[in-house]
Amino acid sequence: MNVQIFIPCFVDQLYPQTGFNMVKVLKKAGCTVNYIKEQTCCGQPAYNAGFRDEARAVCAKFLKDFEGQQYIVTPSASCAGFIRNYYTEVFSNSSQLKAAKEMKSHVFELTDFLVNILKVEDLGARFDGKATYHDSCAGLREYGIKEAPRKLLSNVKGLEITEMNDVETCCGFGGTFSVKFETISYAMGEQKALNTNATGAGFLISTDLSCLMHIDGVLKKKSLPVRTMHIADVLASGY
Repeated sequence: MNVQIFIPCFVDQLYPQTGFNMVKVLKKAGCTVNYIKEQTCCGQPAYNAGFRDEARAVCAKFLKDFEGQQYIVTPSASCAGFIRNYYTEVFSNSSQLKAAKEMKSHVFELTDFLVNILKVEDLGARFDGKATYHDSCAGLREYGIKEAPRKLLSNVKGLEITEMNDVETCCGFGGTFSVKFETISYAMGEQKALNTNATGAGFLISTDLSCLMHIDGVLKKKSLPVRTMHIADVLASGY
């Protein structure tokens, strides 16, 4: 199966290894992976900050870059959720509305694509350790991911998964929310970090590096012995 990958801007700049590991995982699952070099951002940061005209220009570029692609896979539930849920609003009363509506059915978060499109739940990965999983708001509430990542992690040899208290509670990042409401954002991140540490897990796994980046900052500030990892990095382990 031919797959186009979309690498979000913050993954490209801060966590490029996760992008490479997603490619590794998709190839392991039998995909032919392609990368459009002209791609940039999905437009979410500008949109959430209130710069709607600027966001529309970035979103229009995304539509153009990925026009005609059947499967577009990304390691970010946040970006995939934005494209699926908000592109039709961005392009309402526009000649590009039809393309925006069609794009909704072509963009997939990695774990959803693996489990529900490819029907793959065991990638032969091995990762020794105890971990807990964080449901990002974008993944859980906007995209609708809950079981897919857990199914994949349950088949990773050597990995023990334990659920934390208040697992569906927001970590406090929220993009620009963490900038505008720093004190509240930190308090929410602190609660998530403490719940993570209380499980005794050495690793915190999620589909969204934006959440992990936020929680990781709190973990390090409080000197808690937990390492954050994107699920693609876990699934790429052991082979």
